Amino acid sequence: MDTAALVVVVGVAFLFTYTNGFHDSANAIATSVSTRALTPRAALAMAAVMNLAGAFLGEGVAKTVSKGIIETPTGSQGMTILFASLVGAITWNLVTWYYGLPSSSSHALFGGMVGAALAGGTDVIWSGVVEKIIIPMFLSPVVGLIVGYLVMLAILWAFRRVNPHKAKRGFRIAQTGSAAAMALGHGLQDAQKTMGVVVLALTIAGVQEGSTIPVWVKVSCALMLSLGTYAGGWRIMRTLGRKIIELDPPQGFAAETTAAGILYTTAYLFKAPISTTHVITSAIMGVGATKRVRAVRWGVAQNIVMGWFITMPAAALVAAVFYWITHALVLAVT
Repeated sequence: MDTAALVVVVGVAFLFTYTNGFHDSANAIATSVSTRALTPRAALAMAAVMNLAGAFLGEGVAKTVSKGIIETPTGSQGMTILFASLVGAITWNLVTWYYGLPSSSSHALFGGMVGAALAGGTDVIWSGVVEKIIIPMFLSPVVGLIVGYLVMLAILWAFRRVNPHKAKRGFRIAQTGSAAAMALGHGLQDAQKTMGVVVLALTIAGVQEGSTIPVWVKVSCALMLSLGTYAGGWRIMRTLGRKIIELDPPQGFAAETTAAGILYTTAYLFKAPISTTHVITSAIMGVGATKRVRAVRWGVAQNIVMGWFITMPAAALVAAVFYWITHALVLAVT
């Protein structure tokens, strides 16, 4: 029974990673596709490869997820908590994907973990939740907005005497590199989050001790994220690439460069699992505001930000309900 539960939880974790990939593929490539720097399929293929590579660049975020959010639960109850956490996150990913809302897969997972843990009577490490999730959740969009604005101002000043059409051609080429950097950062951040959950499942099952990530876990999570990315989240891509603001190549380059820099900084310096959705969306808003404040469709932006605030509690509620249902079924079977 324990082995079967472990297999199920790991399988659902891989399914979550797949949904994470197609839900968040827009984060890496929406701006490049909207500015026609890359064709959609070429952009998806590039993003899939870079996501795969990024998954092997560190372990800090994974260790935060496996040890810093909830106390390690035990036995069948622990497996039920992880199962419910993942189902809650997957459900929220699918709902927001359907409506084309660029919400955070990361915060859906964290909300699911907290909700299932509370429902199952497992302690939540609130200090870790506040320091590693809540504070970055509020700070990263603000930083993305401000830095995106400043980076775009710097580009406008540096290329103020260059022919605009010539500059746009150059930045269209440069966007291949900035989109690749963004996809690498997405792999660095998001693949590790699922690795942390799988390591937690292996620890509960008594298969391993410590927070070392086995190679097969890294490879599996990286591949599932890449496959999901290549599947493409077209609904969300339209929202990021067109509905917030009509981007040109210099703006797309500035937004991607800003977001990638924030992802690397938070992963390596703070080991904080931040949302790639939050940073790229806020960077797009900041970049767009340099044209004129009204160029940004703030009504669309407001709906997106509202979605960010309800993601964690909504995923937590869904995960809690799934915990109660699953726990009742386990009791009935045993």
